[in-house]
Amino acid sequence: MAIADVALSKSRVDSWRRYYELSKPRVVALILFTALVGMLLSVPGMVPWQTLVFGLLGIGLASASGAALNHVIDRRIDAVMDRTRNRPLPTGRVELRRALVFAIGIGVLAVTVLVVAVNVLTAVLTAFALIGYAVIYTVFLKRSTPQNIVWGGLAGAAPPLLGWTAVTGEIQVEPLLLVLLVFVWTPPHFWALAIKRREEYARAGIPMLPVTHGVAFTKLQVLLYTLMLLTVSLVPFIIHMTGVLYLVGALALGLGFVFHAYRLWRSSDDRYAMPTFGYSIFYLTAMFALLLVDHYARMMW
Repeated sequence: MAIADVALSKSRVDSWRRYYELSKPRVVALILFTALVGMLLSVPGMVPWQTLVFGLLGIGLASASGAALNHVIDRRIDAVMDRTRNRPLPTGRVELRRALVFAIGIGVLAVTVLVVAVNVLTAVLTAFALIGYAVIYTVFLKRSTPQNIVWGGLAGAAPPLLGWTAVTGEIQVEPLLLVLLVFVWTPPHFWALAIKRREEYARAGIPMLPVTHGVAFTKLQVLLYTLMLLTVSLVPFIIHMTGVLYLVGALALGLGFVFHAYRLWRSSDDRYAMPTFGYSIFYLTAMFALLLVDHYARMMW
């Protein structure tokens, strides 16, 4: 009996791990961090604990729902790409019907939590972001245009705004600037990866930019977007949303991104694609951490 109990327990843990993998936890973690920063920047003091807990819970569940729906919709594409072929659905570790029920269930729960425990505005914006990513981007844009990640990235840029509205109940200029920052960051982030994985995208029939317009053109776009991103990142300082600490940090991080993009553009192959992709993740995380440090440093001074 003891051995059977241990085996049953292990089976349950493995099952939860599969659903955990469906939710793309690393992506959700970054989303929650940007949402948390949006919350903390919205007020001079501390966010009420109920709003903090239930706001992040709702936003996190919605993000996990979108990720799981992406797994469901892209299961055939994932099966032919090296990067994704070991996901739970292509390998059969999770049944399609159960994955769909899981995705829809936590999505409904996310919106319910936000309506009941946070506010209606945040719930509505979160629902729109979920539909934008899981339906408009995954079903239509991803499969129809090389600009898919540009317009589809708008849904992924929403979390800082969601965090802000969860606390204030209002849409203001400052969180829209945070949305713009993530929106402009998204194309060079994904296109650097797409350069490396272009053959897989071509095999899957996805019209990513390096597949439709070539690697050289995509490298140039990555460089241009990083220059645009550097410019956009200075706007919070210009409108006095941030201080000198942020300005110095934003310039350093932005020039670092431009350096990686320039090196990628000048190279004759794709050896700098993944370093650029890796730096892009570091950049976004560091920028939002910098916003937070600057916010509380200015309060102390």
